[in-house]
Amino acid sequence: MSEEEEKKQENIDQELEKAESSEVTQAKSHGEILKEQICEGQEIYDRSTSSILMSSLTAGLEIGFSYLLMCSMFYYYTDKIPEEGLFKILAFVYPLGFILVVLGQSILFTEQTSLLTLPVLNRQRDLWSLLRLWGLVIVGNLIGGFLMGLLLIWIGPQLGIFDHATIIAIGTHVADYDGLVILVSALLAGWMMGLLSWLITSSKDTISRIVIIFIITATMAFTGLHHSIIGNIEVFSAFLAGPEVTFTDYLRFQSLALLGNAIGGAFFVALLKYRAFVFNVSDY
Repeated sequence: MSEEEEKKQENIDQELEKAESSEVTQAKSHGEILKEQICEGQEIYDRSTSSILMSSLTAGLEIGFSYLLMCSMFYYYTDKIPEEGLFKILAFVYPLGFILVVLGQSILFTEQTSLLTLPVLNRQRDLWSLLRLWGLVIVGNLIGGFLMGLLLIWIGPQLGIFDHATIIAIGTHVADYDGLVILVSALLAGWMMGLLSWLITSSKDTISRIVIIFIITATMAFTGLHHSIIGNIEVFSAFLAGPEVTFTDYLRFQSLALLGNAIGGAFFVALLKYRAFVFNVSDY
């Protein structure tokens, strides 16, 4: 690192140190939110591998409750509402799993994508440590999703709350797009999840956080944006339930959704939030 870059980084760190949260202030400043995000990201880096895997596996399981409600609602209203409208109505139950995960502080890949990027941008961690951590979180989230999918495929028909036709209908609806469409859609979803993480840090009470989570995730569901972790359960379950979704379809969807979500989250932080703060410091 050159002397000029070291000086610039020193100025950034000094400005972050000045960003002290205040209970009197009605709204947190950009620097306060950024500082909290960096500190929270650092805490995750400092956790043990087993702790990260267990927390991310928990997130993969918990987000499955959104899928449980979506399948149940789809099955109940199948003969009452046209399918096109039915997929829009599912947006009202889609946020449940995200509320459980975010408020419960389990590690969800798309929510943590931007958060974990910040210590790297601030030169406190390197790129390899970021990729390693992303890998651990993704593995945990996907395994949790696989387990939840296996459970729901069995329990849904047993309870009579949905059937395999419902599972296939939802899975094909998610996966039946051109690859470029899935990638760009997932990029937008990752961007929104990065924004969710930022807004959650800016809010001070639980009710506000629930409202933020609901608005962001319901918007994703209503517009059909692709989320790699809940989408993992949707498409994997459809693959298990019938021949309409093949394993190749699953791998294609999952790889594109993960890539898009990762780019969206990292892009959001790097170019819109962190860089905005750095440019402000550089203007002093």
